[in-house]
Amino acid sequence: MSGTVATPSPGAAPGPVRLAARGLTVTPAGAPGPVLADAAIDVRAGELHALVGPNGAGKSTLFGVLAGDITPDAGDVSLDGTPLSGIPPRQLARQRAVLLQQNAVSFPFTVEQVVRMGRAPWARTAAEDDDDAAVARALEVTDLVGLAARGVTSLSGGERARAALARVLAQGCDVLLLDEPTAALDLKHQEDVLRIARHRADEGAAVAVVLHDLNAALGVADRVTLLSRGRVVASGAPAEVLTASAIEEVYGQAVDVFPHPGTGTPVVMPRR
Repeated sequence: MSGTVATPSPGAAPGPVRLAARGLTVTPAGAPGPVLADAAIDVRAGELHALVGPNGAGKSTLFGVLAGDITPDAGDVSLDGTPLSGIPPRQLARQRAVLLQQNAVSFPFTVEQVVRMGRAPWARTAAEDDDDAAVARALEVTDLVGLAARGVTSLSGGERARAALARVLAQGCDVLLLDEPTAALDLKHQEDVLRIARHRADEGAAVAVVLHDLNAALGVADRVTLLSRGRVVASGAPAEVLTASAIEEVYGQAVDVFPHPGTGTPVVMPRR
């Protein structure tokens, strides 16, 4: 893929809520208090929703609850109105795809074999006929066609991360949960991943992405949820949430936020 990251269409009407979470509280055993407290979030069709906040803010915990990998002590999550806990695993895998931070592969599968694993939920269904085409598309958009026959264990960290993303894309779901998908990637491939996420949202998918890069969130997201110390501080349009005062309060770092001279998109610059 090439070109600049597409920005959200101004004034685009949001679609229906696909993932809804209310009152989420998570307190790990032995912890002095909750790592997530009374959190609420809606992830809508046609929107890219960025989860941001400093280390330890609760982003990954919220992500894990939304994905169904962490059971909250209180609160609930629903997918298309059905409680996540009531959806059988295989059915859930046909409705939403999850990219985790860690995607270790210990066996020497080829890149294509790893990507093809994303099609497992559709085995013995009519959608199985789409396997080859879905895998080919996923390899192409993640710039992995030339590495398809390579063993995953021989790849660099960034190449493995792209293979993991390709597996998620091949799954063919229209709810995507991506946990720090740009980590370990070079500049071009970071931008490629952001373009892919933006494109999937523009196609109507509901996309939730954990990001550390505030400028990336300002540039591609339709909605941002800012977390701090396990709580949702604010949720709304990126420019309304990621103000200089809010960033300074949450991150403890003085910043300037100003419009990019070429695009007008807000840019965050730390004061050094």
